[in-house]
Amino acid sequence: MNAPATAELPVVVIGAGPVGLAAAAHLTERGIEPLVLEAGPAAGSAVRQWAHVRLFSPWGEVVDPAAEKLLAPTGWVRPDASAYPTGGDWAEHYLKPLADVLGERVRYGATVTGVSRAGRDRVVDADRADQPFTVHVRYADGREERTLARAVIDASGTWTIPSPAGGDGLPALGEHAAADRITYRVPDLADPHVRARHAGKRTAVIGSGASAFTALAYLADLARTDDGKDTHATWILRRGLSGSTFGGGAADQLPARGALGLAAKAAVDDGYADAVTGFRTQAIERDGDGRLVLAGEDGRRLEPVDRLIVLTGFRPDLSFLSELRLGLDERLQAPVELAPLIDPNVHSCGTVYPHGHRELSHPEQGVYLVGMKSYGRAPTFLAMTGYEQVRSVVAALAGDLESADRVELTLPETGVCGGAGLFDTPEATEGDQTGGGCCGAPAPEPQPVQLTATATAAAATPATAPAAQTEQAAPADQTQAGGCCGA
Repeated sequence: MNAPATAELPVVVIGAGPVGLAAAAHLTERGIEPLVLEAGPAAGSAVRQWAHVRLFSPWGEVVDPAAEKLLAPTGWVRPDASAYPTGGDWAEHYLKPLADVLGERVRYGATVTGVSRAGRDRVVDADRADQPFTVHVRYADGREERTLARAVIDASGTWTIPSPAGGDGLPALGEHAAADRITYRVPDLADPHVRARHAGKRTAVIGSGASAFTALAYLADLARTDDGKDTHATWILRRGLSGSTFGGGAADQLPARGALGLAAKAAVDDGYADAVTGFRTQAIERDGDGRLVLAGEDGRRLEPVDRLIVLTGFRPDLSFLSELRLGLDERLQAPVELAPLIDPNVHSCGTVYPHGHRELSHPEQGVYLVGMKSYGRAPTFLAMTGYEQVRSVVAALAGDLESADRVELTLPETGVCGGAGLFDTPEATEGDQTGGGCCGAPAPEPQPVQLTATATAAAATPATAPAAQTEQAAPADQTQAGGCCGA
């Protein structure tokens, strides 16, 4: 990796989220000094922004084994393994104690603005691999600092760059001008101010992943209350409807994830939401009352809405890595060796092959993108995937290739799917989705529809506590709104 002179330098971990802190725990266990740089004011800062949303993975699947060992001497006890935490629970009862144990190894308000090789820009070859990494940091108080590192693990996630409403991957015309009525996160309807924005109003939701399901279920719950009378949602999908639109239902290997899809289905079946399919937003305009009118690429214009929730996925921020030689897939923006394994055109939500340091490596040796960021624009990342990634990466950094190559990971195959629209080609048909696939066929003629129960979904009970995609993407983070079909 690097020359012996760099061996005493820390491994810089970017991000104090679940995967970043797990990486630090594994480094500590291996006797390698970590330095965690977190842009936010606390551990799990991104997770805390969806504190109100419940994960669809239980505690038993969202605690890293090395982290649990590190916490054990403090008397920390993992919550009931079968219980489902909210984002707030996860941050406060796991991530905060873990960061506290790591102590001064974690720095807050530390935004990484650039990473390079010391004295070498992207072009220079001479002795490149012998140079340590230089990490430029800007602190919340305005201070700037340069830190040297033997390796860099980027676990900064994708939360900061939500995908826009535009069907072409770019902001729709008028999207920026309508920012006062648009959110790119699942709303916290327990907050009185947020609740007032949606109660009795018409809200459009763009997306087909777990985050969109969560928003639909929340709005339906609001409509069932006295103060939420006349609340209504318009669900906008870029593709059509099929039996798999609402995920795996009762057959989902993550029961809470299946229940989430059924809760969204109930919102439609009960009349609290209607669906518009095959609609790719081209422009967002305002009517005479200031409400939003969405115009599609096919010329359709939808009825005015008071609010718009855009949940079309997330994208990695690669700007501060521009001086590194990364090998990224041109479509997914994931490591080139990993991309074929997570390609949503081929794989369903859980048919991801086990992967570790080799699939996560780049031409620039010693730098790794892990966690949700490693998936680029691909959907439905699970925390357990990230934990296994960093276990393998840290073992490789420690020189234990036998352990690093021994990657074992089993993911649930069925479930909620959705994403950023890369893979919702109109030629796809439901019959094409074999082997656990979850991409549905588009309607032959895109039109507003009222959904009816499928045989599988009708036999199940709608969820009472919708969950986010971070168990997600993937969250209501990650993860990545994510999934394996286009929103």
